[in-house]
Amino acid sequence: MVASIKQQWFSNVRADILSGMTVALALIPEALAFSIIAGVDPMVGLYASFCMAIVIAFTGGRPAMISAATGAMSLLMINLVKDHGIEYLFAATVLTGIIQILLGVLKVGRFLSFLPQTVMIGFVNALGILIFTAQLPHFQGANWMMYAMVAGTLLIVYLFPLMTKAIPSPLVAIVLMTIVAIVFHLDLKTVGDMGNITRSLPVLHFPKVDLSVEMLLIILPYSLPLAIVGLLESMLTATVLDEITDTPSNKNKEARGQGIANIVTGFFGGMAGCAMIGQSMINVKSGGRGRLSTLVAGVFLLFLIMVLGDVVKQIPMAALVGVMFMVAAGTFDWQSLKDLTKYPLSDAIVMVVTVVIVLFTHNLALGVMVGIVLSTIAFGWKMAKIKTTSQTEGNMKQYRVSGQLFFATISFFMDEFQYETDPDTIIIDFSSSHIWDQSAVIGISKIIDKYERLNKKVIVKGLNEDSKKIVRQIGITSLSNK
Repeated sequence: MVASIKQQWFSNVRADILSGMTVALALIPEALAFSIIAGVDPMVGLYASFCMAIVIAFTGGRPAMISAATGAMSLLMINLVKDHGIEYLFAATVLTGIIQILLGVLKVGRFLSFLPQTVMIGFVNALGILIFTAQLPHFQGANWMMYAMVAGTLLIVYLFPLMTKAIPSPLVAIVLMTIVAIVFHLDLKTVGDMGNITRSLPVLHFPKVDLSVEMLLIILPYSLPLAIVGLLESMLTATVLDEITDTPSNKNKEARGQGIANIVTGFFGGMAGCAMIGQSMINVKSGGRGRLSTLVAGVFLLFLIMVLGDVVKQIPMAALVGVMFMVAAGTFDWQSLKDLTKYPLSDAIVMVVTVVIVLFTHNLALGVMVGIVLSTIAFGWKMAKIKTTSQTEGNMKQYRVSGQLFFATISFFMDEFQYETDPDTIIIDFSSSHIWDQSAVIGISKIIDKYERLNKKVIVKGLNEDSKKIVRQIGITSLSNK
């Protein structure tokens, strides 16, 4: 226990602190932008990012992952805020957390194992593209200084590590570009232009709504999709970080942790949030590996708002855009483009469709769900192949079955038999097959019944233990007695 705490919190202190500070700077414009999307005061997004990061540092199942207000979640809140007001949003955020805790208790994390790798790659590539395209609006009406500062930021980000990796290069780039912008009074869009930042602490606030069934019916249609989208994005982000850091995470604990964080957020005037792939990538690429980096991100975010608010407002957006370009390039799986022609056609289609749907809808959950459905259909098509070979010896004929017997293959299987012309003794060998469901058992039973009505004997052999078990469970007499 003590060793685990030390490993997760204090094994990487210097890098975790510096990476957390870098993330905090990158969280501010994102939180402001997502607040605007949801139609709420900018501080609601900042409070959500502060609360989510602080709480998830202790309760989450993936060290070094950053949770805060996100674009996907804010899009789901628009109509609720517009039709019922901010207090209902706070109540919906609390209910979102409760649902996520229940899903965590039900071990929803186990279903992540059903996520195909091609869908995962599509998810990552779509995120990389979305992170990149999300920066493009900042160039509207921009002067040459904007382009020059973005280029300068990227040069620092990629060249500074050649000198030293003691300090995260994104942090160095943001600080240096801010100093340059302030000293030379450059005409650039700043963080302060994104929204009004006030120096006020989040306070405990119980949503001012009537505790009634009517209120629950209003917020439930919002809380349920918020909970599902939030968990999906969080678990996918955790999986990406698992691969990058070569360390495991506890997905069910993450689900419960996200729920606790959202409940706290709802009671402190924030909007529902989840894991952020962009900021999580900044964290790990800046050296963050432990829970301390997530905690520092939340604490330093509050410090920036309360103490350095006037300085934060002067941070040029160009510096943050440059850092996010770096994140976009690092997130995209470039190797997948080279390997695309090597993939089976169905896998290539799944990956491309996942990317396209996410890009057109800006809905990561929808893209992933469609990808999973397409992968399932492709898998079912491949599985739905059954082969039967036969051999006749005197008054006996043996059918040897190869493939999977289930609802999609049983009708083809039944057509393979020559009931009228076959000899008196029939052997059906399932040594190279497997029986999966009730449809298969009933289909085999019908085959036996057809032969027995013709006064022909059927011998079934080669059933494996799992196939025998499902036959016994369903209790088809004509097959169970074989």
